[in-house]
Amino acid sequence: MARLPDERESVVERFDATSGRVSGWMTVVLCALLVVAGLVYLDDGFPAWVAAAGLLVGVLAWAAMLRPALWVTEEHLVMRNLAETVHVRLAAIEEMAVRQVLAVRAGDRRYVSTVLGRTWRKALLTRRSGPAEGGPREGMLYVDWAENRLHELVDLARRRAGVRAGSKEQLALPDPVRREPDLVPLVLVAVAALLLVVSFFV
Repeated sequence: MARLPDERESVVERFDATSGRVSGWMTVVLCALLVVAGLVYLDDGFPAWVAAAGLLVGVLAWAAMLRPALWVTEEHLVMRNLAETVHVRLAAIEEMAVRQVLAVRAGDRRYVSTVLGRTWRKALLTRRSGPAEGGPREGMLYVDWAENRLHELVDLARRRAGVRAGSKEQLALPDPVRREPDLVPLVLVAVAALLLVVSFFV
């Protein structure tokens, strides 16, 4: 029996963020407290622009630090970023590496995700030595495990499609990348920015 289309989009592996979550939540919480304080003490002279600025910073922190996500389906690497979600066909990935961010090349274009990343020093050492060999194994640093796991999934997809990295057959694969704009964070940022501008005239 043929598989339903949505079965191909079921999550095979979901990757946790390697940095930014704690500072992101701290920023959001502090901004929320600032907004609440502004609403409570507005009549007592609390500057409206300070509360509005807190709202804008909080929305930006959520969109840039907490919202990004990374997962793999049977056919795609999915990167949810600040303002869009990018679906990259696994078999179409030409190159992939985790430095300070995850960088993927497909369809002659480069896409990045901030979910996986290394410190500058670790990224430099990895650039010199290359990714760890032998595939994911117990005791590896999470970012090393995640990079190896991604390479495993990409290699498996290439074998299924019968293509090699950089080959003409790979470059000829249909629909290597699909980009979907995400309106919610864009609208929230726009509204928060508008409120900040209005607050200077209140």
